[in-house]
Amino acid sequence: MHGSVAASFIIYSRNNILSHISVKNLSVEFPLYSASQRSLKSNIFSVMNNRSATPTKTYSALNDVSFDILSGDRVCLVGLNGAGKTTLLRALAGILPPTKGTIEVTGSVSPLLDFATGFEMEMTGHDNILARGMFLGVPAAQMRLQQNEIAEFSGLGDFIYEPVKTYSAGMFVRLAFAIITSIEPEILIVDEIVGAGDKSFAKKAQDRMISLIEKGSIVVLATHSTNLALELCNKGIWLEDGKIVTCGDIEETIRRYVENDR
Repeated sequence: MHGSVAASFIIYSRNNILSHISVKNLSVEFPLYSASQRSLKSNIFSVMNNRSATPTKTYSALNDVSFDILSGDRVCLVGLNGAGKTTLLRALAGILPPTKGTIEVTGSVSPLLDFATGFEMEMTGHDNILARGMFLGVPAAQMRLQQNEIAEFSGLGDFIYEPVKTYSAGMFVRLAFAIITSIEPEILIVDEIVGAGDKSFAKKAQDRMISLIEKGSIVVLATHSTNLALELCNKGIWLEDGKIVTCGDIEETIRRYVENDR
């Protein structure tokens, strides 16, 4: 805990309540160490003396961020590299704990951020559909019913029966996207994925995203494509140096962001 506001991440059971994300005074900090502290020699001495290195200072990736996202909202995060977009997505997904402030989430969260998480590298892509679905909390029986449809959507062809350790990054993207969007998550957290891959898959991915949006799911998307943001989202959050510059209507957010970048 840092400061006067307790840091917490809370997920509530949905129980027929509309999905909702509430972020209050959120800050996420990372410790920074000097070059000498990161050296192999110093690390060995630290282990031998049962001591851990003390950070020389901290880096604030997010600083006092507050907003609410309601059921049906499609929110796009925009900002330059290093603005805090990915950090915010990971905090919303429960991967990064708040240093200060609170995140309250009503509804199940499905993050499409780390493509390798939940995959068993020695297993085939087809078998991983079942394994990753269970990792995400979906009953095995439900995943078995959807297994072939997910494999077909991925477009991997016969590679679906090869071990995923042989997959390229693009193949991971296809399979992960096919799995996570097949279960119609209540809250979908996405980092620069809709436009990835070749044109045919990108079009399929975008169509499926639009289908999820139309079903009322919350979507939080980070992208550098302002056209994609305007097409898919109704709200925007412009981040700069870990702080919110604008939060609100997507067209107004994009207009201000683009004008500032000229």
